[in-house]
Amino acid sequence: MEEQERPKEDQTQPEQRRKEVDLNSLFPGKEVDLNRLFPDEGTRKLLQDLRRNRRDIERFIKNFSFEEE
Repeated sequence: MEEQERPKEDQTQPEQRRKEVDLNSLFPGKEVDLNRLFPDEGTRKLLQDLRRNRRDIERFIKNFSFEEE
């Protein structure tokens, strides 16, 4: 039974590594180590989602043309 549990652990570790968010690469040019400032993975994921949403909104506004009457 211990052998059956080991593959499950091995499967979760690569998934966790793949999901890690590197804030320093998302926000380049900052002198502060953002990964140390925000050690919680949930906060990092939130900041990544905010960055993605901001980019999508800016793209939408750029492509949206206002026609004044």
